[in-house]
This record gives sequence, C-alpha cells and structure tokens, in this order.
Amino acid sequence: MKFNDLGLEPGLLSAVADRGYDTPTPIQVEAIPPVLAGRDLLAGAQTGTGKTAAFVLPLLQILRAASGRAPRVLILAPTRELAAQILESIRTYGVRKNLRARVIFGGVGEQPQIEGLRSGCDILVATPGRLLDLANRGFVDFSQVKHLVLDEADRMLDMGFIHDIKRIIKLLPAQRQNLMFSATYTPDIRVLASRILKNPVQVEVTPPNSTVERVVQRAFRVAKDDKRHLLVHLFQNGANGEGRWHQALVFTRTKHGANRLSEQLERAGIRSAAIHGNKSQAARTRALADFKAGKLTALVATEVASRGLDIRELPQVVNYDMPHVPEDYVHRIGRTARAGNDGHAVSLVSDDETSLLRDIERTMRQAVPFAPTPAFARTNHAEPVRRMEHASPARRAAKPTRHFRPRRAV
Repeated sequence: MKFNDLGLEPGLLSAVADRGYDTPTPIQVEAIPPVLAGRDLLAGAQTGTGKTAAFVLPLLQILRAASGRAPRVLILAPTRELAAQILESIRTYGVRKNLRARVIFGGVGEQPQIEGLRSGCDILVATPGRLLDLANRGFVDFSQVKHLVLDEADRMLDMGFIHDIKRIIKLLPAQRQNLMFSATYTPDIRVLASRILKNPVQVEVTPPNSTVERVVQRAFRVAKDDKRHLLVHLFQNGANGEGRWHQALVFTRTKHGANRLSEQLERAGIRSAAIHGNKSQAARTRALADFKAGKLTALVATEVASRGLDIRELPQVVNYDMPHVPEDYVHRIGRTARAGNDGHAVSLVSDDETSLLRDIERTMRQAVPFAPTPAFARTNHAEPVRRMEHASPARRAAKPTRHFRPRRAV
C-alpha cells in the first residue's frame, strides 16, 4: 500500500514525498482512514512507528485552511521535546497549507506563547501543566476545539497529569473528535479511554507491551561502581569487537546521575551532554541539535527528558540504570531501530537490578540475554574531579590504569 491509497490530498502527498517516504507504516495504514472519516480512535503504537504522522496528516487535511483565532485542534503531549517534535511535523507536512500552529510548554518564557495565541492559532500543541495555567488566566479559547489528541497517553498518566487532563477536557466543547495514542494498554489507559472516547476504532499494530522487533537486546553483568568504566570501554571498543560506538543514547535514573555520567564521559574523551528536567529548554534544544548533527557521541538522558526525542538512525541505546517500570524499558529501547533501521539496546545490570530485568522480561514475554562482559580498564578518566590544593606532589601523580576482567558467572 502507498500513501496515495489512504485518501490524502495531493499537497500532503507531496510533503510526504519530500521527506523521502512513499510507503506508510502499519499505524498510518490503520489510523489515517478512520481519522479522515471523523471517528474516535484508540491506537496502540510504540515510539518510532510513525504515529505522529498518523494523526498529523489527516488532521491537516480536515482543517483545510486557517479560520478565526481560536484553535480547532488541541494536541496534548507529556514533555516539551515531544510537543516541539509534533510542532515540527505539523510545519513539515503542512508546508503547503495555510494553517497556523503554536506550541505551549513550560521551562521557557510564557509571553511569546501568549502573543502567539493572541495572533491566531489553528492547531495548538501543549503540555498539560502550562496549558492549564494559561487557560485558567484566560489566555486560551477552547470554544472552537473540534479535535483532541492525547499523544503518549500512558506517559502522561505515569507523570501524574491525569487530573490536569480531566480539567482540560471539562473546558472543551462536548462535540469533538478524540484520538488517543499509547505505547501500552494498561488498565488506567483503558479507563481513561472509556471516559473520553465515543465508539472508537481500536488499532493495535504491536502486541500489548511488546518491544520493537528490530532491536537486538543484550545485557552485561557489572558491579554498580564499575558501570562507568565498562561504558567507556563500550564507547571506545564496542560490545563485541565491532569497533568504537559512533553514537549512543544513555539512560540514567536521576538528573544528578545524568550530569555526573556526562562529565565522566567527557573526561574520558567522549563528547557528551546531559538532558533532564532541570536543564533549560535552550540547553536541551542545543544538546539535541548537537547530537543530531554528530557533534556529540553520547547523549545522557533521564526518562522524562527522553520523551519525544526523534533521532533517526540512532544505532545504540544504553540502559545505564535499569528502569523500575517495565514499560519504561520499552519506551527507552524504542528510541533505536526507527524508520526501518536496525538498532541495539545494551543494559548494564548490577546485582541489585537483576529483579528489575526479570520484571521487564515477564512484561515483554521475551528474554533479554546476558552476554559475556568484556574485559575493561578502570581508569582515572571516569573518576570524579577532586580538589587537590593540599595534596602532595606524589599524591597528585596519576594512578596507573588497572585492567579488570569480570569473573565468570557460576
């Protein structure tokens, strides 16, 4: 099947062709026709499946042209990065459409966003917190909203946005089209869907809680204090002698951990940056742009900050810290193997994280095999910088590199 079989107008087909696409993904095949027909939709689709275009393309066609000042489409997303990515897709695919799209999220000044709303808006992309804040102060007119999209609804629930979502929905006109996209079908998602959606078309392009099929997954057993040394070795030598890694997205559990690991990688000569909720939006945007441009080898991210990252041809994802929620593992490794490319996911598992890996395997109904941990060197490059004003010259001398070969598993 081709895009021109889905009922899309010529201008949108040209925009899709300009991006180099001619064959729709399964979620696009299943979702675009019912959205064009005005049906409510519940779609199960992981990251990297083309789900953004699955709702952006038909909504652009439905809107036709600019009209009035109040938004007619409201798209809710859990993070700034995802909201910005959706806006980019709207502008890319809607380049031949006379439509105005705005984005609203926290972490940046609100005045430009308020001025954008005042100047007129057909499509509004927003994170729930900032949107509700501006709405409560009278800056957002919901009276013309005819289409509501909840993207990555499971993540919004995980982040505690359920109450904000309910408040926003109460402000919307009752007669509207509702589209909900989620990587997992948890009981909470089904409850939310039952409250919002009306006789929806249900689409699921992957089994519940399954992982991306094209991702090669493996794990290494390693002591917690040795993880940074093993990671440096992997960047410099690869996992199986395939050569140094050119790029990898590395997940940590905490913001402090992301900063510390990024600094340790930099000291080992690996160009790196960290992104997390405490970073300014400008810093996060700059780090992501540098990573996409190949200026950085490692991008170290927390779970929340990673949502919405759209990095094509990302070869490696590393779970430096194992996630406590199995579904987060699915989201993480879904960053690789996008757009039909192969990808690899490596997990560094300490003894106290083995139970977390077992939970992930039970949820996915799939084993994540352990590979032999390669011999690596413990070097001072990965050690924290310490103040040495009072240290003697002998103590200032660098310690020699120690090579470590992990014990065989028994």
